[in-house]
Amino acid sequence: MARIVVVGEALVDLVGDAGGRRFRADPGGGPANVAVGLGRLGLAVTLVTGLGEDAFGRLVTEHLTASGVTPAGWAEPFTPLAVVSVDELGVPSYDFAISWASARPEPPPDTAVLHAGSIAAALAAGPVEAAMAAAPTVGYDPNIRPPLLRDRASERRRVERQVALSDVVKASDEDLAWLYPGEDPVEVAHRWVRLGPALAVVTRGPGGCVAVTASGQVERPAPVVEVADTVGAGDAFMSGLLSGLLAGGLLDPARRGDLARGDAASLSGPLAAALASAAITCTRPGADPPTADELDAVL
Repeated sequence: MARIVVVGEALVDLVGDAGGRRFRADPGGGPANVAVGLGRLGLAVTLVTGLGEDAFGRLVTEHLTASGVTPAGWAEPFTPLAVVSVDELGVPSYDFAISWASARPEPPPDTAVLHAGSIAAALAAGPVEAAMAAAPTVGYDPNIRPPLLRDRASERRRVERQVALSDVVKASDEDLAWLYPGEDPVEVAHRWVRLGPALAVVTRGPGGCVAVTASGQVERPAPVVEVADTVGAGDAFMSGLLSGLLAGGLLDPARRGDLARGDAASLSGPLAAALASAAITCTRPGADPPTADELDAVL
C-alpha cells in the first residue's frame, strides 16, 4: 500500500467554555488532523512531527495510533498548544504556543505522497520545503494562521514558493482573502496552477468548492448538514481529497499529466469524498473526521 507521509504540527487544543475557566484538552493541529483522517480512511500514513516528552505528547501519540497513524519525528521542549475559542456560528479562532525551533522533518524512504503546510511550513519553511522537494508527489495546504505570521508580502512569497513545489494544493477562501485582499480566490487558484501544481482547490465553507486545473474549473456544492462546529473541516476535506485522488490513481507521478487535465468526470469522485468528509466532521464537535465506513455510507 502506498504510504502517505504528513509533515507538520501536532498539538493539543485547549477548548474553553464561553466565559468560563475550564478547558477540554483535544489532540489537534491541521497536519495531524489530516493524518488522522487518512488513517481512519484505511490508508498507510505516517505523521512526522515534534512533540514534548510530556502528558500532552502522550495524549497526542495515543490519539494518532488509535486512528492508524504511525508517529515519527523528534522531541520538542514541550508539546505545542492552541487555545481555541468558538463563536456562536461554530467558527474557531486560535492562540498558539508553538516553536518548531528544532524541526528535523525526515520522511521515510517509502514515501509515495507527502502532505505539508500549516504552521510548520511557516515556522520551519526551509526544512519543510526540502522535504517537499524530495517527495514524488506533494499535497499542500497553507492553512493561514495570521497571529504566527510575518507581514503579508513575506508570507505571500513563502506560500507561492511552497505552492510551486506542490502537485495538489487546497486553500480556503479565508486563507486567500488574507494573502490576496480584494482578489477573487478562484482567479488566485488559476494563477497558482500556472506556478506548477496540477490541481488547486478553493474551499468555500457552505458554498462548496472550486477545483482548478489547466483544463478549467469544476464547481461542486457542499452537502447540507446541521453544523456542530467547523473545527477540522478543512483538514477532513484534504484527507478525503487525497484519499479520493489516490484511489483513482491520480497521485502516481506517472499520471501527473492526467491530473493536470482533470475535468468534471475525473475529479467527481475525489471532490465528492472531500466534501462529504468535511460535512461529516462539521456535524460533530471538534476535529473528528469520518471512518471509511462512515464516508462510504454517504457517497
